[in-house]
Amino acid sequence: MKKKKREFQSSELVKSFARIYGFEEKLLAFEVKDFLHEYLNDALFTEIESVNLNKKILEIKIKSPLLKNDFRMRKTFFLNKFNDQFPEAGFTDLLIL
Repeated sequence: MKKKKREFQSSELVKSFARIYGFEEKLLAFEVKDFLHEYLNDALFTEIESVNLNKKILEIKIKSPLLKNDFRMRKTFFLNKFNDQFPEAGFTDLLIL
């Protein structure tokens, strides 16, 4: 019983540190990148250079011009998909760089 309480407290502690030091957006960006890894096949995922979150705007940097164009054409679809997957995030926009 004590171990579960301790795990919960440490999880809350990590969240508190993330909040204090501004890592919340970075942690969420990593979760989005993990989601993309599951959603895309490996060949497409290797074209994802980085995922960042800045003031509720999700920024995805893509190497391949074809994949970049596909993401831009389906921007609303992907933004809705990310908001469905991470409702607490409330992404306001998606930038494909």
